[in-house]
Amino acid sequence: MSNKTESFWKRNEASAGILLRETAKKWIVAIFRALLLFGMCFLILQPIFNKISISFMAERDLYDTTIVVIPKHPTLDNYHIASGLMSYWKSLFNTIWVSLLVSSIEVFMCSLVGYGFARFEFPLKNFWFFCVILVIIIPPQTISTSLYLHFRYFDIFGLFKMLTGSAINLRSSMMPYLFMCFGCMGLKDGLYIFMTRQYFRGFPYELEEAAYVDGCGSFSTFIRIMLPGAKPIITSCFLFSFVWQWTDSFYTELFLGKINMLSTQLAALAERLQTYMTLTLGKSMVTEAYTQAINSTGILMVILPLIILYLFAQRLFVESLTTTGVKM
Repeated sequence: MSNKTESFWKRNEASAGILLRETAKKWIVAIFRALLLFGMCFLILQPIFNKISISFMAERDLYDTTIVVIPKHPTLDNYHIASGLMSYWKSLFNTIWVSLLVSSIEVFMCSLVGYGFARFEFPLKNFWFFCVILVIIIPPQTISTSLYLHFRYFDIFGLFKMLTGSAINLRSSMMPYLFMCFGCMGLKDGLYIFMTRQYFRGFPYELEEAAYVDGCGSFSTFIRIMLPGAKPIITSCFLFSFVWQWTDSFYTELFLGKINMLSTQLAALAERLQTYMTLTLGKSMVTEAYTQAINSTGILMVILPLIILYLFAQRLFVESLTTTGVKM
């Protein structure tokens, strides 16, 4: 150890003190980075750990000031109550298949539109891309009334009203959401179009020219050449879409009224808890602390399956990219 120390000081003396300054700078940066990462991880993980602790607490533990993290009377009653009030397994199944369906449609359609913006020239191209940017910037809540009225009284050029005497009510079904996904007006679709457009702009034109020479059309080139080469951005867009759809409550409440989803069940959990406690235990009021405990339990039951599915899907995608030689 002493030999290394002597060697360091000799090299520092030979460098006129530059080695010491650079070493000190490197250690300061490393310590600052470590503290910054620890602080960020603490801010993100501490609320989750707090909810996990509360979810296992009995109601009397919530008012015990001596309890900080570990409950004195651990129980699974909160999970049983939250599961029953949320119709958990049915809602979980609905959330999985709806999220998969919506995400798949959104990613494919947005990739197709993004490829068109990246490679083709057409009238008012810049104007339509400006509209895509507006879709990203303007929150969907600003057009919620128009969307409600449009799908509540759905008609095509007055044909349905002329033939049947009234418009069609498409609300409380998947049809409005599917129409919007196919039209690239779903949740965050503007962002996916922008991401795929930027990615496709970096593709070499020689790949498409070779496909055209081999007899491929534009759509065939997109399916057989461009999509396989765009696995990284498609993977990113799919994971973003799946996560946002899983936690979305705006479009879900607006269109999918008859389909129980975890996000909508979680939003109604506090109200259902009040009804449940009144009917089963005769309590006219439920304390705020116990309501928060059940809400925390419901949040964990929503996000934990999402984390598991997300990690599993990400691993599959990374393995597929590795086997095909694509670098993330």
